[in-house]
Amino acid sequence: MLAVLAPGQGAQKPGMLTDWLDLPGAEPFFRWAGAIAGADLLSLGTTGDAEAIKDTAVTQPLVVAMSLFVARELGGLPGPVAHSPHAGRDVVITGHSVGELTAAALAGVLSVEAAIALTAVRGRAMAAACAQTPTGMSAVLGGDPAEVLAAIEQHGLSPANLNGAGQIVAAGPVDGLEALRAQPPAKARVMPLSVAGAFHTSYMASAREELEGLVGGLRPADPSRLLLSNAEGAAVDSGAQALTRLVSQVTSPVRFDSCLATMRQLGVTAVLELPPAGALAGLAKREWKGAGIEILAVSSPADLDRARELIAAERGRTEAEHFPDWRMVVAPARGTVSPAEIAEGTHLPAGTPLGCIRGRREEVNVSAGYDGVLAEWLVHDGDLVDAGDPIARLYPEVPA
Repeated sequence: MLAVLAPGQGAQKPGMLTDWLDLPGAEPFFRWAGAIAGADLLSLGTTGDAEAIKDTAVTQPLVVAMSLFVARELGGLPGPVAHSPHAGRDVVITGHSVGELTAAALAGVLSVEAAIALTAVRGRAMAAACAQTPTGMSAVLGGDPAEVLAAIEQHGLSPANLNGAGQIVAAGPVDGLEALRAQPPAKARVMPLSVAGAFHTSYMASAREELEGLVGGLRPADPSRLLLSNAEGAAVDSGAQALTRLVSQVTSPVRFDSCLATMRQLGVTAVLELPPAGALAGLAKREWKGAGIEILAVSSPADLDRARELIAAERGRTEAEHFPDWRMVVAPARGTVSPAEIAEGTHLPAGTPLGCIRGRREEVNVSAGYDGVLAEWLVHDGDLVDAGDPIARLYPEVPA
């Protein structure tokens, strides 16, 4: 199985479009995308300096447009485009933060035009929210995850990104971030991030409200390929659910660690990160070190041939080659587990609630990502679990 990763804000770099403009249709695509977004994406991606492309209002559509152009250049992804629980199982797609809009377009939930337009609104709304209160973000690298989360809470901050590979991003008031940097958790270092504000926290509430008032006018399709959500790393069951999660993630943590765990359970054999690439591929390499999984960051046109080879290798394989006899359902967060009252051996349609995880800050629901049969519960009511711990085994149903 091939995993396709779509990067988010922070992956941009000056001149990132320049090398791609020699490809046929590149310049018209970015002019057209810029017209949709209401920004000169072509100039920003070629001559814009680091400060210019740090502006949230324009950076987000620039990153999404670049990823979508290169995905188009690759000639499409494996997997049938048909709306059924078993569609598109040659590939799994996920994005990080705003990259989820790229992923939604690649999975057939949104058109390219709708994804770019919604991204532009999101970027402007989040930029406006950032201007209301001085906030920021810092990456905490290393340390014990529980101690890191406790330190973040102690300083009045929120865990905005749980990225896996020993990386948690704290967000909130500037003074809290400075205090965290001055008193880092044991065996951890704190690195301030060059962003405009505290993304994926309650400070983005006004942006979420603006998006909520907009998405009702969209008519999303159900995913035609496996699409994982940043909310808990679980598969998205419908177009409506995808839109709901795209809106809610503006004020909710990015659980890329859970996405990595789910991809590992799915038996991913190769990973392709769309440009501007590097950050997500790096996380996957560190998290899956020694697993024998090829991970390709598509950083320039020179990487396209190898990317096409990875895609071609997945086309035409049978479902049985990709899916193990059983699959783990894992905890999306740390907390106390409360499993649903479902007997082992019960058939579970995709989306069936399997219980919840009650943490310090919130309660996170767990559901079946696929049609299948509950093989075995691996926890009892009241057990304490960490993010990524197994909760149950599920036998997936695969068509003959």
